[in-house]
Amino acid sequence: MANAADVLVDMLAASGIRRVYGVAGDSLNGVTEAIRRKPDFEWLHVRHEEAAAFAAGAEAHLTNQLAVCAGSCGPGNLHLINGLFDCQRSRVPVLAIAAQIPSQEIGGTYFQETSPQQLFRDCSHYCELVTHPDQLPRLLGIAMRTAVAKRGVAVIVIPGDIALKSCSAGPISLAISPELPRVVPQESELDAAAEILNQAKKIAILGGAGCEGAHSELVGLAAKLKSPIVHALRGKEFIEYDNPYDVGMTGLLGFSSGYHAMMNCDALLMLGTDFPYRQFYPHNAQIIQVDLRGEQIARRTKVDLGLVGTVKDTLAALSPKLVEKSDDAYLKKCLDHYHSARKALDDLAVGEPGKKPIHPQYLASVVNEVAAEDAIFAADVGTPTVWSARYLTMNGKRRLLGSFNHGSMANALPQAIGAQVAYPGRQVITFSGDGGIAMLLGDLLTLKQFNLPVKLIVFNNSSLGFVELEMKATGFVDYATDLQNPNFAQLAESAGILGLRVETPEAIRPSLEEALAHDGPALIEVLVNRQELSMPPTISPEQVLGFSLYMIRAVMNGRGDELVDLAKTNLFR
Repeated sequence: MANAADVLVDMLAASGIRRVYGVAGDSLNGVTEAIRRKPDFEWLHVRHEEAAAFAAGAEAHLTNQLAVCAGSCGPGNLHLINGLFDCQRSRVPVLAIAAQIPSQEIGGTYFQETSPQQLFRDCSHYCELVTHPDQLPRLLGIAMRTAVAKRGVAVIVIPGDIALKSCSAGPISLAISPELPRVVPQESELDAAAEILNQAKKIAILGGAGCEGAHSELVGLAAKLKSPIVHALRGKEFIEYDNPYDVGMTGLLGFSSGYHAMMNCDALLMLGTDFPYRQFYPHNAQIIQVDLRGEQIARRTKVDLGLVGTVKDTLAALSPKLVEKSDDAYLKKCLDHYHSARKALDDLAVGEPGKKPIHPQYLASVVNEVAAEDAIFAADVGTPTVWSARYLTMNGKRRLLGSFNHGSMANALPQAIGAQVAYPGRQVITFSGDGGIAMLLGDLLTLKQFNLPVKLIVFNNSSLGFVELEMKATGFVDYATDLQNPNFAQLAESAGILGLRVETPEAIRPSLEEALAHDGPALIEVLVNRQELSMPPTISPEQVLGFSLYMIRAVMNGRGDELVDLAKTNLFR
């Protein structure tokens, strides 16, 4: 008779899962031994459990299939939590196996004892403890189906001794598809939406991650309504490409064109987005929101009509009810604004030979040019996300990963691991911050151990750059943001990874081309300008006041030279 761990691995394999990311430990011995004996199944050994959760989340995001990570009892599964929060908030299907101390010791403050059912409550849809081996197939099935159906995290807690006991109940089928169901609003709701849109003169569309798979319907709708399309960051990879109505992003990382297209419309159609920043929503427009999750409607701004449905199917049902617009004046105005904003951003992406330090915009633009047409990018939180949002071009084949909802540091490297494992034949490139790469630096060794040909681009500005910018914008003199960095290229070389260090603009392209051609992992460290400003599309009076206070405080603290560097970098190009 098989033990519970064997049944667990058999159920995972029967559902199409081929690997588990994690760090081995004695409470996981049953699981790792079952994996060792299972053909075509692998234990993907990372150096930190947080990396395991991020990697699983990346695989789930790219494949739309359930992915799995695991942590041993106590500290082992505790390390999963931050990555699992990111998976939950990004709505990707991930199963976490949290090993527990011996079952007879639970409740007695045993060595490494924690309470996973409480600890994982806020970052999962389901978290249950297996107390008897025969429970495992049923509870595991519930966990897997919950992760798939709710597009989030489910946790199964298994004491090490339970995993090793005989299980009389065999594996059971998952019995559901990972595909999202088709959901269409009621006919009366579609009629109400059509009435608003048919009467409106200036319509803007805001699309998010829920527009995945709905590109043709979205572009067709914009053509009919003569509407500019603004995208949230998580919608970039699904909306930006082959889109003559695209006017860029809005929000803190966005373009002024996206901001003004939304703020000056008289009707806003929100599609599959939970864009969080309330100050970027229009004040006087009628708003229609379409989302599969009804609880998200009107969460960020007042909504005149909420439609519960999948974007693709809702637009297909709504479009025949709309009257094609003939007046495209607003669309042309928004597109002109976008082209002007785009040119202004591109004008910042310059690299004068020999001029140091390097503008990060230039680095990002060169990466965009030399990367493969189906490259997968993973961007660390902070300024690397800004540059990826503004300078990476999506084309329908490229993919973009990040911690865009949870906003965690150190996400890019572990997400790249999951992406490269899932797609071994594709380029995987990170936009890593120097703070982010240092936080989970140990998983450089994972790249080497599995010979994963990830290309790590490190934006080294010797600071927590975005934190520093936030301090300046609110009037604080930056403090505790300095980073005394090593030579990251030499660190990579010491681990057997190709390491390249770039200090001048003219060296960027040949270094990138060398790294991309290298058969194995590579790290390209680029010394970029610390004082580069990534300004949002609109500046509030509070930010103006805050920046003025920063300048006064900087001078009073004897740091006036920073203001000169700031002006040279951002004003006197």
